[in-house]
Amino acid sequence: MKVRIPNSGGPSNMNQMLKQAQKMQADMAALQEDLEKREYTAVSGGGMVEVTVDGTHLIKSIKINPDAVDPEDIEMLEDFVTLAVNEAISNAIKTSEEEMGAITGGLNMPGMF
Repeated sequence: MKVRIPNSGGPSNMNQMLKQAQKMQADMAALQEDLEKREYTAVSGGGMVEVTVDGTHLIKSIKINPDAVDPEDIEMLEDFVTLAVNEAISNAIKTSEEEMGAITGGLNMPGMF
């Protein structure tokens, strides 16, 4: 018994699909490289702490307003730093997911970002 696949298009359709997949892969690689070079900044404590990370989630800089340094309340400063770092990393991840999603059309591509 033979099974017919409607509208399979034959080899030319497969070649077209392969070309599209290769283009999508190249676009994703270029975007990934661009995303890794970008910097993402977040501020916490009403401007007391500013953290910048790159697209690989490495901290590039931390700026602390001198007014945030209270020897009696180091825990508050630690919280501000933690919040700013987490927000900056979250911004990097969100941007990556959104821009990769635009290329993949929402397909889940594990390991790509």
